[in-house]
Amino acid sequence: MDTWTTEKVLSLAPDASSAKSGKELASPRKWVSMGRDGQSAWGLCQGSGKNPYQASIDLNEPAFKCTCPSRKFPCKHSLGLFLILAGQPGAVAEGTPPDWVNEWLAGRTQRAEKKVAKAQAGEKISDPEAQKKRVAEREAKVSAGLKELEIWMSDLVRQGLAGAQGRPNSFWESTAARMIDAQAPGIARRVRELSGIPASGEGWPERLLEQLGRLHLLREGFQRIETLSVELQNDIRTLIGWTQNQDELLGNSGVKDEWLVLGRTLEEEDKIRVQRTWLHGKQSGRNAMHLHFAHLTQPLDTSLVPGTAFEGEVVYFPSAYPMRAIIKERGGVSKNLDGIPGQASIADLMAAYAEALAMHPWIEQFPMRLSAVVPVRRDERWQLRDGEGRCVPLTPSFAKGWELLAMSGGRAVTVFGEWDGDFLQPVSVSAEGRFAHLWSRKQREEA
Repeated sequence: MDTWTTEKVLSLAPDASSAKSGKELASPRKWVSMGRDGQSAWGLCQGSGKNPYQASIDLNEPAFKCTCPSRKFPCKHSLGLFLILAGQPGAVAEGTPPDWVNEWLAGRTQRAEKKVAKAQAGEKISDPEAQKKRVAEREAKVSAGLKELEIWMSDLVRQGLAGAQGRPNSFWESTAARMIDAQAPGIARRVRELSGIPASGEGWPERLLEQLGRLHLLREGFQRIETLSVELQNDIRTLIGWTQNQDELLGNSGVKDEWLVLGRTLEEEDKIRVQRTWLHGKQSGRNAMHLHFAHLTQPLDTSLVPGTAFEGEVVYFPSAYPMRAIIKERGGVSKNLDGIPGQASIADLMAAYAEALAMHPWIEQFPMRLSAVVPVRRDERWQLRDGEGRCVPLTPSFAKGWELLAMSGGRAVTVFGEWDGDFLQPVSVSAEGRFAHLWSRKQREEA
């Protein structure tokens, strides 16, 4: 259990209330029985019902299962058991897993084997002509929808952006609904996000115009998609709403490396939770973003724990600037990070961001690892200042500025975060060999 610390276990909690409840159950006296072996841990915790809840953990992922009715994942019982295992390993005796644990682990193994076999075999299209027809029909729907979008955006600009502040929600929502009908959900999401910009404070007209420009560029790109590179075609289709079969993707060669798990963010979009986990290849120097989607009642993937590293192979989605990736193979035991590997100055990072935008103009979150920066507060706003005196502003909703300053002690630290073109959202920090994961804005709201 060298890898698992109390802090890392708590980083798996879906929200603050679950973390609090998990800590309350992190006492051996609250458990009827507990046990562990090399692969798993299990325990019985008495709840309000007649029979105690059965909680089990697959330590290789980690993955969780509990018989309690909670829709949160991991639930407070799983967190409590894991916290005991991390903080008081002597309280959990070695033993043989009961049948209900073995059955769960066996089921997980069978599902994993089927997934690998399916990826190796590859999916066969039963009727290529029918598939081609469906693609053509969808492209026709998308094209019609984007023509309506062009008229809508032209009217908005012609009537003056100042009028956007007085527009009712139906003005934005009706167009977003039309994009859903046109089978362009990615465009619908961007239209809905436009509705919040007029109320976002100083500089909102510039931000609105920028996002309208990106939408226009995306529409123009689709109209000329056959003239673009294959990588850029993939980007445009993905942004509009096409999905790629991940089983087919697993059949491609990936990048083998020691992957550092630098941080994780969580957002909610239309009752869907979107989890981004950021990886960095120690030898390759490449960044990778692992995405996981789940309905509000479904569990999220918690196997990639911020502050750890693992040996493995990741496969990137085809893109003009590849960042999104899936994990093809994962071997060995995860280990703790000594710190976050930093990058060059803020000026160099901004140059790298500009280069990425030139290849992929629709990047929404760009990973930045800022080394030797000091948290400073100016004009009631938090910033990070590098050794050259340049500063990068932190997102206004970031609520852990004082905590970040306390961790730094006024000295230089390394911060990893997501840059959106205007602000940096800190995700994790490394100070004097100590790694700390910072909750994102959406996670705090969810809590």
